[in-house]
Amino acid sequence: MGEQDLTRRRRLVGLFLGALVAFAFLVGRLAYIQLFQSSWLTERAQELWRRDIPVEPKRGTVYDRNGQVLAYNISAPTVVAVPAQIRDREETAARLAGVLGVSRERISQLISKRTLIVYVAGGRKLDAEKAREVRALGLPGIYLTEEGRRYYPFGELAAHVLGFVGIDNQGLAGLEARYDSRLRGIPGAISFLANARGEVMPGSESLYVPPKDGQDVVLTLDRQISAFVRREIEQVVATYNPDNVTAIVADPRTGEILAMENAPTFHPGKYQDYSHEVYDRNLAIWKTFEPGSTFKIVTLSAALEEKKVNLNERFFDPGYFEVAGHRIRCWKAGGHGSQSFLEVVENSCNPGFMLMGQRLGKEALFRYIREFGFGSKTGIDLPGEGTGILFKLSRVGPLELATTSFGQGVSVTPIQQVMAVSAVANGGLLMQPYVAAKWVDRATGEVLDERKPTVVRRVISEETARLVRGALESVVARGTGKNAYAEGYRVAGKTGTAQVVGPDGRYKRNHYIVSFIGMAPADNPRLVAYIAVDNPKAPLVFGGVIAAPAVGHILADGLQYLGVPPSAEGPAKEYSYLDVKPVEVPELTGRSLEDARRLMLDSGAQLRVETAGQGGYVVAQAPKAGTKVPPGTVIRLYLGNRPPDSP
Repeated sequence: MGEQDLTRRRRLVGLFLGALVAFAFLVGRLAYIQLFQSSWLTERAQELWRRDIPVEPKRGTVYDRNGQVLAYNISAPTVVAVPAQIRDREETAARLAGVLGVSRERISQLISKRTLIVYVAGGRKLDAEKAREVRALGLPGIYLTEEGRRYYPFGELAAHVLGFVGIDNQGLAGLEARYDSRLRGIPGAISFLANARGEVMPGSESLYVPPKDGQDVVLTLDRQISAFVRREIEQVVATYNPDNVTAIVADPRTGEILAMENAPTFHPGKYQDYSHEVYDRNLAIWKTFEPGSTFKIVTLSAALEEKKVNLNERFFDPGYFEVAGHRIRCWKAGGHGSQSFLEVVENSCNPGFMLMGQRLGKEALFRYIREFGFGSKTGIDLPGEGTGILFKLSRVGPLELATTSFGQGVSVTPIQQVMAVSAVANGGLLMQPYVAAKWVDRATGEVLDERKPTVVRRVISEETARLVRGALESVVARGTGKNAYAEGYRVAGKTGTAQVVGPDGRYKRNHYIVSFIGMAPADNPRLVAYIAVDNPKAPLVFGGVIAAPAVGHILADGLQYLGVPPSAEGPAKEYSYLDVKPVEVPELTGRSLEDARRLMLDSGAQLRVETAGQGGYVVAQAPKAGTKVPPGTVIRLYLGNRPPDSP
């Protein structure tokens, strides 16, 4: 064998051995894949083949503080189509159109799309009967999945707080948007294997992955107190036809918002029927305007805290205040004359408050304004909060200092005012407001998260807060806020009447925002209530005339609802010849009907009598004896055959 043949043989052997090694490697690799990577590759393949039809979770239920349901979801079937699985598009479209009441052409257009899944027109969130009809058709490629339909059982109540959801169950406004991720939950799916054309793979089975429902939330809102507020707003709207109204009720001890209502308002379940300017704007936290005299509470608090004024000190009001060459007039022509600083507060005397501001100086006054929370957001857990506008300290001269001291030239939000006055009510602590109190697992009832009251800072001392509450109680008993007086309850508060600035930077003629902010009981407030009425149409446009009565009713009804006992303490209301004095209901229980009627006539109380039941004796009465009511009130007498406690 020659050298050339030997070389050739060696090459063939090498080539053979190389091929053998390569083959062995491939066999080994194949064995490794089959034995060790089979399940992993199968999973990867199924991921590529898998198609999912989404199944919505149930959106969390929204409760008020007492467990009343304010918003909830019910499951609603929805029709979806997998176009690749539909065998006869025209027949499918025709049969679905007959059930869903949508044109055949529209459905045919949708189910002919080159996409994995489409929602069928007219098939979103069906009632049970239509869902049964669709299911009975048994059409290939047509599926029923579940979506949630949101209900708001109390209609317009607390609409701007609750907000609303869109067609895809996503929060679009209010709490529904702010806490969408917690309320919405995690979607599930109906899962199946399909080839590249979307056709179900033979022998495969569909898999149901259940959704994880959203969390339930318990709010600080109280449905009943909200109803009191809604009633008063509707009364104001009916009487004065304003451009808008906003109102807030808070617990000053915690910062919890018990009610927040606006007008105009909307039904969250029908938000599409309203202008976006209505449902997008929660006036209670968004709207900024010059507060007027309600802002004087801040000036008074600062002046008392810094000991720049004593409530017993005398002040003479000539009807104006001279500052930087300008004569700023008091709201009362001719002024109030000689008065104490307590009377300055009662009369809402602008010159008196300008003097307080002058004594404080701009650094101190604006420090307290910011300490009370003005000029920054309160941090309430609702979207769309405004900030307000304050003068830059470098631009505050004597004139700006004077106007700021009585609430003109600054811009604030209603929620800022409520929290500032809540600090006076609770003894000097600025609280952070909130509406979501706790989150609950809907399946187990376990409390997942609970909000605790948050103190932002101390702004005034307890003693100063006590003095300010006393002065504001005098405002209601003897001053401009007398229409907020509630018989049996100690109400403290302040009126506000502010001009509105137009686009040209000048004050509009005959356009005012009137307001009132009050607290009760004045010695230990449980509630702070505020209402602002924009551009009311009335002969007398004053906060004490239009806004004060509404707040008085809200506070009186709210305290009675909360079980706060009436009190005989506090200053008595000072009546003028224009005021209607209440009369006291006499004790009639236990008397004969004849004696009761005679007593009513002899008392001159101007009360009317209505009887219920049979018999000659009064066994009960409503209102009870000692209650003070307006003249002309009907006293209901319940009759029996013998006096109570008789043998």
